[in-house]
Amino acid sequence: MSANTSPATLSAAKASELLALTKEADTVELKLTVPETGSGFRSTVAALEMDVLDAQIRQVFFLDTPDLRLNQHGLVARARRSQGAVDDSVVKLRPVVPSELPDGLRSLPEFGVEVDALPGGFVCSASFKAKLGKAHVREAALGKRPLRKLFTKGQRTFFASHSPDGIELDELAVLGPMNVLKLKFAPKGFDRRLVAELWVYPDGSRILELSTKCTPSEAFQVAAETKAFLGDRGVDMAGEQQTKTAMALAYFSSELRAT
Repeated sequence: MSANTSPATLSAAKASELLALTKEADTVELKLTVPETGSGFRSTVAALEMDVLDAQIRQVFFLDTPDLRLNQHGLVARARRSQGAVDDSVVKLRPVVPSELPDGLRSLPEFGVEVDALPGGFVCSASFKAKLGKAHVREAALGKRPLRKLFTKGQRTFFASHSPDGIELDELAVLGPMNVLKLKFAPKGFDRRLVAELWVYPDGSRILELSTKCTPSEAFQVAAETKAFLGDRGVDMAGEQQTKTAMALAYFSSELRAT
């Protein structure tokens, strides 16, 4: 799935592919990016009665080469700081075919397969996660801790299995930070919890994403219910869809190469 996704309805072939993937995934995350044009953000916040003071502040750092060679191979290495919580890291591979992943990996509690679905597009990814100490990411960003120390032995093995030849974690550039506000809330009239993430880019541009997670067996029902609820609240679902990670990588890569 590219950085921008058409809001058009999925073709029959794509819908069949999506159904097959969801049957093999652990979770499904339904996502929608809200257009910033006009009062799109403000009207969405008001319509869903979001309280921004309940949001958690996060800083997201990506690790890649200046020309994004990892991203070109479908690999994402990310470390994150979160207000009031420990740091964490993830090595993500996408797209993947769940049935082709080793059973040993699938059985690990820190390893998961998820389908991200947006209007008009979807991607299946595998994520290898880890919890860190509270200061680990900041120390690494400041050059006081080797980048490889942000990842467990299992994560490093997974990374090495899918990264381009000759690329080591300690040699990667730190792309970021990206400042993020994350709000988990339960809007009135909807019996599921939604998550809102506002990604603020250094140039002032922003992405507001709404999402909800569900089990694969209920994905299509939850998608229909969520679409109906957001539509009734006047949330714009017809805008061009943007993926947060792709935009962040493109921005910081351009900035790094320029300097």
